[in-house]
Amino acid sequence: MSNKELEQHIIHNYQQDEKMMILVFAQWCVNNDLDPETLYLKAYPKQATNPFLKEAIELTVDKSEAGEIADQTLLGVLSLFGNDDLAFIVTEEIAKRS
Repeated sequence: MSNKELEQHIIHNYQQDEKMMILVFAQWCVNNDLDPETLYLKAYPKQATNPFLKEAIELTVDKSEAGEIADQTLLGVLSLFGNDDLAFIVTEEIAKRS
């Protein structure tokens, strides 16, 4: 595998992992009766619409069909990708439930 091919492979894997992180976030929102786009915009108000988020929202299922996503699991996944702003907004929503 050439350096260019390796680089493309790494980028592709990262993008796939990022899409999975966004899907976990979107499904967690659905499971908790929250709008993923609204929360995302709170965290990143200057960012244009995220096409990965739109795609993830389309892949979510009704919360009655979904498995549970623990709060700490979501926060851990967001942390892995450096989404501290989004993790902060999620933490605020978790605190509202208490």
